[in-house]
Amino acid sequence: MISLELKNVILGELKLDDWEIAETTTAGEVPGWDSLSHIDVVLAVEKHFGIRFKSAEILRLKNVGDLQRFVDSKLARSR
Repeated sequence: MISLELKNVILGELKLDDWEIAETTTAGEVPGWDSLSHIDVVLAVEKHFGIRFKSAEILRLKNVGDLQRFVDSKLARSR
């Protein structure tokens, strides 16, 4: 399940009021989320959650569910 917090960070960065985002949602399915804005979304997620992704992790992202799992994993390690 995608957290409301992650959804809000993504939508905020893409300047969308609301959009249905699920685990299987890919960047191409969300208005404004293209290859250029992808980096902005990742940076916004890193800043908001106080985490850092490795380049290899970013390349492995296939959908929003992958992003949520990486966020959860990084937050669990920082505790």
